Amino acid sequence: MRSRSPISIRLLTHNVRYATNSPFVGEEVWEVRKPRIINELRFTTAHCGESFICLQEVLYHQLTDILAGLNCEEKGEWDYVGVGRDNGIFAGEFSPILFRPSVWDLVTMDTLWLSPTPEVPSKGWDAACNRILTVAIFRHHRSEKKLVAMNTHLDHRGPNSRLEAANIILEQIGERGNHGQLPVFLAGDFNSQSNDAAYLKLTNKDSPMEDLYTLSPSEKRYGHYYTFTGFGNEEPTRIDFVFTDQKAHPWLVQNYAVLENKFDDGVYASDHRTVSADVVMP
Repeated sequence: MRSRSPISIRLLTHNVRYATNSPFVGEEVWEVRKPRIINELRFTTAHCGESFICLQEVLYHQLTDILAGLNCEEKGEWDYVGVGRDNGIFAGEFSPILFRPSVWDLVTMDTLWLSPTPEVPSKGWDAACNRILTVAIFRHHRSEKKLVAMNTHLDHRGPNSRLEAANIILEQIGERGNHGQLPVFLAGDFNSQSNDAAYLKLTNKDSPMEDLYTLSPSEKRYGHYYTFTGFGNEEPTRIDFVFTDQKAHPWLVQNYAVLENKFDDGVYASDHRTVSADVVMP
């Protein structure tokens, strides 16, 4: 029987830093960072079956490592949607959405390139790299409710490409959400601070989206403010976000956190921190 009760969901976004062969000063190689990433994801999703994990900068072998770690106790517990940005298959960085198939049915999945030619691997405007938007519609097993999940990674150099990407994303939110019929969340590394044109476009009065940080009262926030730290030698910034279509659906934000990426051993798991939010989908 279909349940009409609200659904509690944990939303995570984390740029895990691609596995480079030339680490920065202060950066460890992937084999050192890998168990720290996996253990954090396992810990933070252990008690919420409805969790979604949105990752950025993930090369295919990193993605398979992470899935192997998440599935080490129960084979097939986690699966993913997403493709490599360089050829639409396995090449280049992924922006995958990880989910539990026992909890969510995948209805549709698509990848769009954030460029004037979104259907094919491509680079747009003043972007330094190919940039993608991963979009999926999921159906919750127990309640049969659907939602739209989106994950992206905007360009680090091209401000015009970030703004144009925001326009594409907003169009997709309207189209995939059936113009307000389905709830939507959007997560990712936006390479945009809150005064950047892309962020302002995504959160302006004509957009349905709102930043979960601003929706969370201070007494319900945990951890850090900044989400990007570098490896100890850069100015920290807040550029990783989770948005919900709050103006179309009354999502309840229960908790918001920016987690630590460096502990007593001095190893940075990534140059970004995980953003975590507990929400209730109406």
